[in-house]
Amino acid sequence: MMELGINPVALFAGLVVAATPLLFAAIGELVVEKSGVLNLGVEGMMIMGAVTGFAVGVSTGDPGWGFVAAAGAGAALALVFGILTQFLLSNQVATGLALTLFGLGLAALIGQPYTGIRSPQMPSVFIPWLSDLPVLGRMFFRYDPVVYFGLFLALAVWFFLGRTRAGLILRAVGENHDAAHSLGYGVVRIRLAAIAFGGACAGVGGAYLSLARVPQWTEGMTAGAGWIALAIVVFSAWRPGRVVLGAWLFGGVTILQLNLQASGVAVPAYYLSMLPYLVTILVLVIISADRRRASLNAPASLGRPFHATG
Repeated sequence: MMELGINPVALFAGLVVAATPLLFAAIGELVVEKSGVLNLGVEGMMIMGAVTGFAVGVSTGDPGWGFVAAAGAGAALALVFGILTQFLLSNQVATGLALTLFGLGLAALIGQPYTGIRSPQMPSVFIPWLSDLPVLGRMFFRYDPVVYFGLFLALAVWFFLGRTRAGLILRAVGENHDAAHSLGYGVVRIRLAAIAFGGACAGVGGAYLSLARVPQWTEGMTAGAGWIALAIVVFSAWRPGRVVLGAWLFGGVTILQLNLQASGVAVPAYYLSMLPYLVTILVLVIISADRRRASLNAPASLGRPFHATG
């Protein structure tokens, strides 16, 4: 790494920042899929969160309000998907794809006045003594609050799904919605709550791109991050802990290709730009090769419409 002019400490720090929007989007989609719903509109919700968060952050001068607005925008768009799929019983795959296209188009329209404007600066968390450590301080203790909140959220989702009664009910709905309905649980209500949560997380992930990582608004700036988040959920076998590792893996690949370009590696830039997406495809191919294992980990009712009977 050092021979290529790449600092491993800086590479790790960049990895964590690049992984944060993927982590939010993937952990939200994980909860949605655990409830038995497949929402392919993550990209659309992320881009809406990016433009809404940026617009509110610039208007108020406070990026915190931008993240709140982004969560609301993502949840609102997700609830449109929820109403169409849970009440009108539209096809989940087609509706999710339409949601992505709608979000990309609407975000491009809303974001026109904000092109070229810088967002308010995100403050970093300073932890006495720890932030001053020579190597570890830069690697673990000099990030903005949203990075730490993303890791906390992953831990909270793990605890919720595995250690609480509400999490057990949500997983039961995802495994067998008919049995959950027969026990008196509101399948549609539970799924709508999960869909809204997933949309809010995707919106925050998108806002992190425009308010912290870049930080500016650019049309189409998510650049496939929503699709990578969907791949991370499959890669993680629907387990929150592995979602963090998956986000760091794909975030690391993204940062690595940027560092390789900056270091002047004798490889055409467009080949390096393809690297994150090639890795995504490769991981999915490897996982799909073991169909039996994948089917055991996936929620049994994933993508299946629910028809209430009595």
